[in-house]
Amino acid sequence: MVQIPDNRKYFRIGEASRIVGVQPYVLRYWENEFPQLKPRRADSRQRTYQKKDLETLLEIKRLLYEERMTIAGARLRLKKEKVEPQAQGRSLFKEIKGELYRILETLR
Repeated sequence: MVQIPDNRKYFRIGEASRIVGVQPYVLRYWENEFPQLKPRRADSRQRTYQKKDLETLLEIKRLLYEERMTIAGARLRLKKEKVEPQAQGRSLFKEIKGELYRILETLR
């Protein structure tokens, strides 16, 4: 498993490519193909990736290289993974809200 250094907040494209294990041009290509990737630009206009970006890049690499998915398939999988936690959060919110209403009725 690849370790992302915890002591840094931002990584330049060269550092990110070494951590992920692909060439910088691959990262630039993936940036165009996956809307989840939005590295910031430093004052020098150089891309800077955050830890969450590196985690997304590692997941993209896994989907493409290990699971042998197409770009379109990997894009759909990442989109689905992003939506599912939100749906779970809404479900939990509704559950908590219902419980609070029951408590409120009990207190009346």
